[in-house]
Amino acid sequence: MEERMYLCIDLKSFYACVECVERGLDPMTSHLVVADPKRSEKTICLAISPSLKALGIKNRCRVFQIPKNIKYIMAPPRLKRYMDYSADIYAIYLKYIAKEDIHVYSIDEVFLDVTPYLSMYQLTAKELAVTIMEDIKNTTGIPATAGIGTNLYLAKVALDITAKHVEDNIGYLDEKIYQKTLWNHRPITDFWRVGKGTKKRLESIGIMTMKDITL
Repeated sequence: MEERMYLCIDLKSFYACVECVERGLDPMTSHLVVADPKRSEKTICLAISPSLKALGIKNRCRVFQIPKNIKYIMAPPRLKRYMDYSADIYAIYLKYIAKEDIHVYSIDEVFLDVTPYLSMYQLTAKELAVTIMEDIKNTTGIPATAGIGTNLYLAKVALDITAKHVEDNIGYLDEKIYQKTLWNHRPITDFWRVGKGTKKRLESIGIMTMKDITL
């Protein structure tokens, strides 16, 4: 039986990167936040650029939480523009993958069932991910990250956890690698769909890691 393979592709700091591209700025090196300048410093940043994240500034922070010594551009949110970019990028996915194998998760994230396409294109899952990500970058200027997995869950976890620790921003997980590398990973809230409330309930019954769930 053919092993199934999925990609989960995320558009990096999407709103902030769109605003950088619109201004002719490098999305990876420019300091930019998406927030309404008409509001007070308590307003929440809808997105911050990757370079600000690299300085330890949290996504969806409040404006006053950004250190005063850091210079940055504040861009008013333009949701219609972000939807336009998202639609353009969806059209790029359609160049490679049939509509029925594209599962939109959010405005900046999709799951792709690439199982039948690897033999068609004579590419590995990683090579196909690179091809699509490069097309997105060359066409729109928006950088992307990806997770590859043997099921949807593993693809998402590879994106959320593994991809952050590799230079090419493409993570990969199968069941064996997941067990070997992430069973003892903490905090458990790093995993898809495990929020603070779920974490608290799990801890109340002695579950701190994914391995604990299997015991």
